[in-house]
Amino acid sequence: MDRRSFLRTSALGGAAAAGTTLAAPAYAQGREQLTMFTTWPRGLAGVWDSVERFANNVADITDGTLTIDARDSGQTGLGTQVFDPVVSGQADMYHGADYYFVGQHPAWAFFTAVPFGMTAPEFMTWYYGGDGLAKHHELGDIFGVKSFVAGQTAAQGGGWFRSPIESAEDLQGLRFRMPGLGGQALAALGASVQVLAGGEIYQALSSGALDGTEWIGPWSDERLGLQEVCDYYYPAGFHEPGAALSVGVNLDRFNGLSAPHQRAIEVAAAEAHQHNYSLFIANNGPALQRLIAGGTEVRAFSDDVWDAFGQASQDVLEGFRDDALFASIHDSMQASMQEASGWMQRSDSAYTAQRNRVLGM
Repeated sequence: MDRRSFLRTSALGGAAAAGTTLAAPAYAQGREQLTMFTTWPRGLAGVWDSVERFANNVADITDGTLTIDARDSGQTGLGTQVFDPVVSGQADMYHGADYYFVGQHPAWAFFTAVPFGMTAPEFMTWYYGGDGLAKHHELGDIFGVKSFVAGQTAAQGGGWFRSPIESAEDLQGLRFRMPGLGGQALAALGASVQVLAGGEIYQALSSGALDGTEWIGPWSDERLGLQEVCDYYYPAGFHEPGAALSVGVNLDRFNGLSAPHQRAIEVAAAEAHQHNYSLFIANNGPALQRLIAGGTEVRAFSDDVWDAFGQASQDVLEGFRDDALFASIHDSMQASMQEASGWMQRSDSAYTAQRNRVLGM
């Protein structure tokens, strides 16, 4: 049985177990509708905005001849498990964070974020100005998915904790929510890592099932209510320096669309990616000030904790490099990151430091 046949079979069973009703593709008078499963609860700050932005873009660009029926995680009951239904053709597309699918292939993490990886501007440089988009498609082709980034959270926070993290030893036995390869690095440092959908985090913290969590950043975290269940917040984290969100379309379904509709999906995703980045940046600063005013204690990890994060992250990434595609994408990203940061440190970073000094910012 080939890879896609296996996934088609497993997705049918998974969807049935979840009690999900799956709609067939809709066609009416030259109009088409794509059913999209998302990994997000409806209305969740930032991430659901990217869903709506993408769907509205598609409808606007095509003058309503292609529309998206976006179903939230509560409607499907699938949480983060939206990949298999799309591969199998039981749904047309998904919207989520591709690092939820590292169990399918670890290289999916590169198209959300990897620990000690790219910032959002560096990611955009690689994805649009380098071969990041081509690598995304190369990976998707293996599974029968056409992928595009369609959201960007910017740098994500280091997380929320019930007790402060004073040293790397404090990570031992810590029950913490963190997906992707960052979660694997944290597990290597002795933490008990869990992967929960966004809608499940608050309850897990409230019940004591978790000692801490990362989510996104001050704006989304405040809306999720994490300040109500944790006292300590670390704004800078190692695991997601610039996290992209993606749409993935069943490849057969995508290839069956007209060329203008295919292009509309690509353009709609790119615009949603850029807009979402601005939305997070605009909202995180004011939200952080509200959190501080409300009693949240903001802290920073010590250098020894950062060193532990760094070594564990390198070990995790190195452990997957025996896979040729993983190594190829990793090398591509590293080369682009080095070239971009070499320039940005001497231009953007130097200017910002001097501007803030002169203006007293």
